[in-house]
Parts: sequence; C-alpha cells; structure tokens
Amino acid sequence: MHIEEEMRLIAKQAKVASQSIGLLSTEKKNEVLNQAADALIAETSFLMEENKKDLDKATQNGLTAALIDRLTLDEKRIEAMAIGLREIAQLEDPVGKLISKKVLENKLELTKVAVPLGVIFMIYESRPNVTADASALCLKSGNATILRGGKEALHSNIAIATVLKKSFVNSGLHEHTLQLITVTDYEAVNELLKCEHDINLVIPRGGRSLIEAVTSQSRIPVVKHDKGLCHTYVDAKADLKMAEAIVLNAKTQRPGVCNAMETLLIHQDLKDSFVPQIVKSLQAKGVEVRGDQTIVQAGSDVVEAEDHDWEAEYLDLILSIKVVADIDEAIAHIREFGSGHSEAIVTDDAAAAEKFIQEVDASGVFHNTSTRFNDGGQFGMGAEIGISTDKIHARGPMGIDELTSYKFIVRGTGQIRS
Repeated sequence: MHIEEEMRLIAKQAKVASQSIGLLSTEKKNEVLNQAADALIAETSFLMEENKKDLDKATQNGLTAALIDRLTLDEKRIEAMAIGLREIAQLEDPVGKLISKKVLENKLELTKVAVPLGVIFMIYESRPNVTADASALCLKSGNATILRGGKEALHSNIAIATVLKKSFVNSGLHEHTLQLITVTDYEAVNELLKCEHDINLVIPRGGRSLIEAVTSQSRIPVVKHDKGLCHTYVDAKADLKMAEAIVLNAKTQRPGVCNAMETLLIHQDLKDSFVPQIVKSLQAKGVEVRGDQTIVQAGSDVVEAEDHDWEAEYLDLILSIKVVADIDEAIAHIREFGSGHSEAIVTDDAAAAEKFIQEVDASGVFHNTSTRFNDGGQFGMGAEIGISTDKIHARGPMGIDELTSYKFIVRGTGQIRS
C-alpha cells in the first residue's frame, strides 16, 4: 500500500472510531482510563527497555543532556504518566456540558452544549509521555486520536501506544480509538494534513520549523504549540531574595521544557546589588550565562550575547541576560522577541506589576512567581495536550475543555419561520 493510501485509511478509520467514542458514558471513559493507567504500571519494565533503545541512539547521535532528559522514561515518570491518566479520569466530563440555555420570543428552547471535535491529529517531538497524555485527554473529551511522535522517541512511543491500545481494546473500545504513525518519513504527515474530511484538528507541538511546516501544508485547522521563549523581568523594586529563587527555578528546575526561562531582564538600578549575585548563583547551578556588556563585566566566564541569543529557545542550561533602563524597555524587548508563551515580572510595586500584566501579551503572565507554573497540571486541569501560543480556539495549557466544540440544540412545539 502506498503511503498516501495508508494515511487516508488511517484517517478514515479514526473518523469511524470517533463516532462511537463520542457516545461513551462518563463512567465508561473513566473505567477505561483507570485500566490503562494500571496497564502502564504493569508494563514498566517493557517501557523502560524500549526507551533505552531511544536513549542509546540519542547518546550516539550526540543529543544534549537536556534533550536526553526530555526523552528519558524511568519508573517515576512512568508512574507519573499513570497518575496523569487517573487524574484525567477524575475530571468533569466536558462532553454534553451545558454552556447556555434560553427560551426565545417564539418559545423555541435554545441550548448550547459541548461536543467532541471528532478526530485530532497531534505531531510532537522528544517527550514520550505526550503519547499517554494526548491519548487520555482525547479519549476523555470523546475524540479519536492520531499521533505522530519524533523519530528520536520512536521505540518509546510505539511501546506506550501498544500498551494503551491493548488496554483500550480489552475495555471494549473501537480498535482505532488510538493510532500511532510509525512512518518516520515526513511524507506521512503531509498526506494526513490533506485529510480535511476525516480529521478535525491538527496540533503541532515542537520547534519553529515543525510549526511552520505544518501550518504551511495543512488543509485542516491548526492550533499551534510554538516555542517557549520565556522571559523574567526583575524590576527595581523587587524582593531580591525572592527574585533569585524565582530565576533559579525558572531556568534550572527543568531547563528542557517550553515554560523554562530563556532570557532574564534586569532593571539597571540592580546592576550592582543583584546582577553579580544572580550571575554567580546561576553559574553555580551549571548555567552558561550569556549577556550584554554590563553582565559580561559582572562576572567571570560570561559569554557576550550575540543578536541571535535574544531569540533563542535554548532548552538547556544556557541563559541570556540583559540590563534594561526601565519596565518600558523590558516590555519592548518581550514584544520583539517573546513567543507569546510565558512572561514574568518580579516586583513589589503594584503599579509596575499591573502595567506589565496589561501590556505583555502571552498565554500566561506571572507576577512574583516562576514561568514553570504555566502547565495544565499546575493549573488544576489534569494533564495537558500542550500549551497553545495561538489566540483562536485555545490559548495556554490545553486540556479536555479545549478539545471540544459545541452545538446548538433547538426544541420546539411546531413553530415555523414566517
């Protein structure tokens, strides 16, 4: 079978499956998710064995430590995947949720209710836990799922999908509720992006090149999960002890994820009191510091930042630091280089905080806390399918509510339109 025929068949199978998934009761979906969580735990050894094949290849190919960390599955992370499925099972079912209800002048009863989108095609890179998260979120919201992970996680993704699919089928679900594309040739993606009659939404989650390739080719609506070029601005009136803790958390707690800070902006009034200390503290955590002239002069082993550093998503223990004249320059810098993901201000000045919140455009704006909190789990949404940097349909952490649409139901007593 040619790749075009194979992908079109996959899309049609998903559409058929979606018709039954959308009608599942809340109780059934929850039962399926809890059983799938048990299956993941039971297959921990198998999942780690398959993951090791990807890790060995990643090491051979010279992937960075941060990227290898994104790729790694251990007992704790597999347990976290299972916990994520159970948490999704506990969430309120979005399908059938009443959005609004009213009676019109002609006595027609008009209700607006949430319904599944249908078939969701997700393309993602590196992190194999996305295979479990996306499958569970789509199931709970009544959607069939087509997944295409990065080739660097191929063995891990196949293993996770195999365990989940077997569990789903054993629970009585349609065999094509979840489908994983194992063809690494990008032609497979291009063919699926033409299946607008069967696939309802495409979600690309990865770097700029992936996002641009998908949006330029797709005939299907796309919700972009673009790069996270996140900033933290330390204002003149910041609590410096708090600022240091927030900066270190935002950069070093897990540097290889999209809500990690990539650029630090510091008010010029703090160049003597805060800059040398934060540079020293970051370097002690293994961070390579790149900065403007003020930062270079503030510490040893600081690399002078080049123009491309201000637009870099490092996903590693590398940080660009710039001293700015005031909050207006900080906001201007974020407007020029930010990706609309997560932006933070550290200040005890309420007026400055409000100005930043109002004037910075991002899916999440944070005051006196870390950008690392821009996460579906941290927001109480359960696992997330990603963090949307779009503004239409979904923005920020994308959970089960964002994987539904709605329909109007009109009930009458014989009314006809004149």
